Amino acid sequence: MQKTKYEVMLNKVPEVTIFFWIIKVLCTTVGETVSDFLNVTLGLGLNVTSVVMGVLLAVALVFQFRAKKYMPGLYWMNVALLSVFGTLVTDTLTDALGLPLEISTVGFSICLLLTFLVWHHYEKTLSIHLIYTVRREAFYWLAILFTFALGTASGDLMAEGLGLGYLPTGIIVCAVIICVGIGYKLGLDSVLSFWIAYIMTRPLGASLGDFLSQPKSNGGLGLGTTSTSVIFLAAILATVVFLIVTKKDIRELSTSDQMPTGETSSKSNRRVLIQTIAVICILALLSGSGYVIRQASLANNTNSSVSWSDMSQFVTIEEDVLVLVNNGDFSAAKTRVKDLETTWDQSAAVLKAADKERWKQADSGIDAVLHEIRAGKPDMDSSKIALENSMNMFK
Repeated sequence: MQKTKYEVMLNKVPEVTIFFWIIKVLCTTVGETVSDFLNVTLGLGLNVTSVVMGVLLAVALVFQFRAKKYMPGLYWMNVALLSVFGTLVTDTLTDALGLPLEISTVGFSICLLLTFLVWHHYEKTLSIHLIYTVRREAFYWLAILFTFALGTASGDLMAEGLGLGYLPTGIIVCAVIICVGIGYKLGLDSVLSFWIAYIMTRPLGASLGDFLSQPKSNGGLGLGTTSTSVIFLAAILATVVFLIVTKKDIRELSTSDQMPTGETSSKSNRRVLIQTIAVICILALLSGSGYVIRQASLANNTNSSVSWSDMSQFVTIEEDVLVLVNNGDFSAAKTRVKDLETTWDQSAAVLKAADKERWKQADSGIDAVLHEIRAGKPDMDSSKIALENSMNMFK
């Protein structure tokens, strides 16, 4: 019997299996560590790193759209690049433009929701199994970009903005993913479950990456961004090679699961709409109430080891960096200034809650120090001015 046009079309995305989620988490971890490696370790700076990764992503996407079928190596290379680029987009908004993480989180949530609404308007489905046209693929990759940016913003807001730390953030995210898994078993729509889990695995991967790469003095394992990036890139490569050989992630489409646009039943649409509204309301209620409770706790925190009355730990680090700059040892200065960044991030939530305006000024001063010391060709005079200005804010 002759096959219909729906039976012979080739899918452009992998089957969602355990291997899919393993590589996804690995890619999100790489997104965190590689962006730090390029931006900080190699000293390319945020702007140069963003441009380089943007160009690489654009080239990779051209090859992805030109491909006639799902190709594991090409597909996952795009996911990894999107992970890095999505991280850089959020970092640029936060560090370079000074946009609060709260606004970034809400903004990317709206962008993602609008993407889904437009996608469903034109395609009548949000299926992540049936990507076989250029338009569907464009919506698919745009949604993935926003999930990475949203995951970065929300994860950083929890870990740094609210001072929870990366390990507790990872535990919270795991709890959400487990709840989604239970919901899926109880009848939660598969597409809705997929996209929630896809968003949540971003902060999970970031937490894992920071836990592995951060120094032991900061609660990490001290592997560094270079070693962590290499380990996870090797793991991604090994898993992708395994999938290429075994073809365990390839799904052949047929008329049984690939229906033409518009044939989805209205009953099913109503059920998914109700579930989506319910999930959004639950997440908004829990995250909103959690945010308010955490902010109140930070504002009333009297047991913290850091306060505006004693900023000596930051002054001490900046004095050390200044000595290294005066000696022309920018390599050691970059290492020491990492301690400044880490210590400041760990204290930011408490200090911001105590005096938001003063925190903004101090944060801007530290950002200037980091920018000057980590420049591709750091200038001694500019670095000294940035350090002196920052130290004056703490005295």
